[in-house]
Amino acid sequence: MPFISIKAYPKDEKIKREVAEEINRIFLEKWGCSPEAISIRFEEFAPDDWAREVREKEILPNADQCIICEGKVNS
Repeated sequence: MPFISIKAYPKDEKIKREVAEEINRIFLEKWGCSPEAISIRFEEFAPDDWAREVREKEILPNADQCIICEGKVNS
């Protein structure tokens, strides 16, 4: 706990590592969990596949569960 899964367009390994380290730091500071408890993975999708594979299948059907959905804060 927590397991963080990030779906995104492909990025180079350096960027992914930097983002993962920053997310890790935030969870350690704000969530209050131990370092051993955090797992982060990236799942990459080509831009041409994003709408079909992620937006339509995961984002839109679960929009009410998102704190931020497509750039907007849910109330």
